[in-house]
Amino acid sequence: MFLRVLFMLLLAMNVGVASWLYFSPKPAQGEVAATDIGIARLELLAERERPGDAASAELTEEPGISNANDQCRSIGPFATQADMRAAMNKLGTRVRRIQSREAHTTQSRGYWVFIPAMGTREQALGVARQLSSRGVRDYYVVTAGDQQNTISLGLFREQANAERRRNEIAALGLSPQMLQRTEDLPVYWVDFAEDPQRPVNWRAQMPDLIDLKEQPVTCF
Repeated sequence: MFLRVLFMLLLAMNVGVASWLYFSPKPAQGEVAATDIGIARLELLAERERPGDAASAELTEEPGISNANDQCRSIGPFATQADMRAAMNKLGTRVRRIQSREAHTTQSRGYWVFIPAMGTREQALGVARQLSSRGVRDYYVVTAGDQQNTISLGLFREQANAERRRNEIAALGLSPQMLQRTEDLPVYWVDFAEDPQRPVNWRAQMPDLIDLKEQPVTCF
């Protein structure tokens, strides 16, 4: 009898303890700190601003700032890009700023002496026979293209020679004409800004390029 009562008492105590553990409020779980107290937080190198970045940006921009006291000049024309680049390399460390630009120029390709086109090929051949009978040998009857039935009397590099030829044919009673032939060519100029108190002697850097010209330009 006593053992049964003791068993029932122990069973009741176990049930009570289990119920209290199950239904009692659980303590709030605090957030675990990313680092222990007193230890500095780890910082990625990518997150840290490098102290030299701002200074580097300022140094990069500084050479391009225009100075109100600058003096700017342009030299050229250079016939090729290679000549232009060579000049920039020689002047680059002696000036404050430097740049290149392309321009265009008209160059003479000589002078053409001719008798203007006839109405028909027969007329052109008739004039050609007339020239031949008077001892003129250097001529050509154009047979096609925009100048068809024109009589070419020669291409000349020098204007004086072309004028002499024209006068020679005109003395035969004909009406020759003279036309200058030209072509458009790219040329290159180098512009630079300098300290007016210390002007650059650019001719001393390029003594072989005696045909170069100098002109003032608006500072850039």
